[in-house]
Amino acid sequence: TSGLLVVAKTDAAHEGLARQFKDHSIQRLYAAITYGVPVPATGTVDAWIGRSDADRKKMAVHREGRGKHAVTHYRVTKLLRGAALVECRLETGRTHQVRVHMAHLGHPLIGDPVYGRERKGFKSILETLGFKRQALHARTLGFIHPVSHERLQFESAIPADMQELLSQLFV
Repeated sequence: TSGLLVVAKTDAAHEGLARQFKDHSIQRLYAAITYGVPVPATGTVDAWIGRSDADRKKMAVHREGRGKHAVTHYRVTKLLRGAALVECRLETGRTHQVRVHMAHLGHPLIGDPVYGRERKGFKSILETLGFKRQALHARTLGFIHPVSHERLQFESAIPADMQELLSQLFV
């Protein structure tokens, strides 16, 4: 995954950021390219995530109460050839949340080696581009600075490798 992340340099900053993560007030928007188009085009995945029973290295959707509660709001922003550009807004922040939730909807991320399988017609595009990762980018990160209390928001443009993938998939 490419894009933004936040790192605390002091204990006070760490405590303030941890509090914001706990109360789900940190703004996180991701750009994802999925196999197929999620239906409906806008929605919410409210599903618990925990370790997979089949593979302890993977996360999976579980019944309520097993794992941790996770909420992802998604919106298709561009229709592509056999795929979609999807904006995902995290209400919670769980390990592999976007990847697990999109796969749960039946639309895993292109290039995801863990939660997605290569789909017919995409192999040659990915090989030609040398695209060897999941198509996921942390685009927006917003929070209250834990010391100055200033509202901060950072943006990161979709990187060149994902832009190239998008250009190959434009309808």
